Amino acid sequence: MYRNPTPTVDVVVWNGSSVVLIQRGHEPFEGKWALPGGFVDFGESVEAAALREVKEETGLTASLLAILGVYSAVDRDPRTHTMSTVFIAESEAEAPTGGDDAAAARWVRLDHVVTKDLAFDHGLILDDFKRWLKKDATFWSTRDR
Repeated sequence: MYRNPTPTVDVVVWNGSSVVLIQRGHEPFEGKWALPGGFVDFGESVEAAALREVKEETGLTASLLAILGVYSAVDRDPRTHTMSTVFIAESEAEAPTGGDDAAAARWVRLDHVVTKDLAFDHGLILDDFKRWLKKDATFWSTRDR
């Protein structure tokens, strides 16, 4: 029997000043804020999974712009070892609405996000996104910083 990491996606949905955060409706981290994302379904590409998760959790239609990086630290999700491809996407400034396993969704100015309070490793991801905005680099969770 193979024990492999589970593929996931997370998406930084950006409108030029704000990012979309969802409030988790279930454990782990119920009630905490996070980026939209989730598990990749069998037979689904990571790109399709990213767009599906954004639509399911926020109601927004997004366009993928870039891959921020791959995050695979063994403790990033308390349920299992996951390996997340993290995308940067843009969406029109319509109001997001929580759906699927997201209790709520909202735009938050990037400079107002308290990254240490986010679920999973999403604070690290947003800190890397801020660095990406300055130098368009690729990041991963287990690289020495």
